[in-house]
Amino acid sequence: MTMNRAGVEDFLFYEAELLDAWETEQWAALYTEDALYEVTSPACEDPAGADARNTLFLISDRIDRIRGRAIRLTKKTAHAEYPRSKTRHMITNVRVTGGEGDETTARANFAVFRTKEDTSTIYMGEAFFTLVETADGVRIRHKRCTLDLNSLYNQGRLTIIL
Repeated sequence: MTMNRAGVEDFLFYEAELLDAWETEQWAALYTEDALYEVTSPACEDPAGADARNTLFLISDRIDRIRGRAIRLTKKTAHAEYPRSKTRHMITNVRVTGGEGDETTARANFAVFRTKEDTSTIYMGEAFFTLVETADGVRIRHKRCTLDLNSLYNQGRLTIIL
C-alpha cells in the first residue's frame, strides 16, 4: 500500500534527525539490502535520468559502501570530519509521486546547512526516494540527491551525508 505524504514526511524527518545527530550507523540501517544512495554532480545535464555507469556522480553507493561510509565518518581518522561538522537537514515540499505494492516513490526539496570551523555552507537541491514498507518498518531502497549548485567551488569537498 502506498504511504501517504504525512507518513513519508515523518520518515524523512527521522532520517534528517539521525544525520544531524551523527547517528550514521542507525541512518545506514534505514537502507534495504539492495539499496542505492546517489548524489549527482552539479555538472550533470540530466540529473533525474542519469545513470552512474556512464555519468559522473559525486556518490553512487550500494549497501556495503553506505555502511562503510556510515562507520568511517564517525572515526577520528576521518580527518575531513574530525571534529564533526554541525549540520541541519531541512526537508520541505514533500510529494508522493507514486507507488505500487509495498513501494512508495517520493520527492522532496532539501537544504543542508553545514558549519565546520569558521565556514558555513549550504547544499540545496531535490531528493528522489523509493521507500519500501518492510516487517522492520519503512526502509530506503533508493535515494538520489540532485544538487542545485553550479559547482562545489564555494562548498569545498562533500564530506557529509545529504
